[in-house]
Amino acid sequence: MCGPIQGNTGELMEIKAIIFDLDDTLIADESVSRMAFEEVGTKAARFGVKKGEFVRDCQTLAHGLWTSGPCYAYCESIGISAFECLWGQFSDEQEELQKLRSWAIPFREAVFSGALRQQSSKISHSHSVGSELSEEFGKARRKFQKLMPSAKEVLACLYPHYRLGMLTNGAPSLQREKIAASGLEPFFQAITISGEKGIGKPMAEIFFQLVAELDTLPSEVIMVGNSKERDIAGACNAGIRSVWLRAFESGDLQPQPQAEISALRELPALVMEMNAFSS
Repeated sequence: MCGPIQGNTGELMEIKAIIFDLDDTLIADESVSRMAFEEVGTKAARFGVKKGEFVRDCQTLAHGLWTSGPCYAYCESIGISAFECLWGQFSDEQEELQKLRSWAIPFREAVFSGALRQQSSKISHSHSVGSELSEEFGKARRKFQKLMPSAKEVLACLYPHYRLGMLTNGAPSLQREKIAASGLEPFFQAITISGEKGIGKPMAEIFFQLVAELDTLPSEVIMVGNSKERDIAGACNAGIRSVWLRAFESGDLQPQPQAEISALRELPALVMEMNAFSS
């Protein structure tokens, strides 16, 4: 467990800044990807495939091809998922992201055409149909984008009283696209994206860079995120208190945060309580 973070005096410091994760913390990610797969599955059903099995095969193929692909190590270090490779444009200048953009196009076609072939060997022109369905996935994934419950209201509540930062793993172009679609950017004094820095959560250095931009100290910051592996572990590495938004992961995973919430709406009261405890 990552224990209480204390200042130089040994006392808990007042919280002056709050850093938020993006995906599945402020905006929905996994659920929206599932919705996009479902929509593509509905369109694929006209070719005689079973929707549920097609969706399952698409997801299995995506993970398999992604983990065995030439860009996997980089994607893991920066925090780009298999499903993001199915719809991100990756219009970035970084050499590794240019490589990813070139690889992602045939990857998408291979996922959807491969799922078609697994469902029915009688489907003709599966490559062209797979390309068409991959485009449909990207359109659906953008169409269904949505905020996590109470995200905007919570940020509006906290914004006048704390310095707010965002720390998100991923490709700059894709994460900036998500942020723009969310409408949340005006609430943040600083936003850091791993692909712009060349390092990602849970590395401590990327936390230190954002803390400096917020003109505060690690002991005066809390990190709010849904991933223990990335957000909570990274905060622990950087000497930052953390609040885990428990959603998809098991609570048994290490490290343990200083606090947990089941919904964002619980955060303002929790921060006030943490500050009262530190005074």
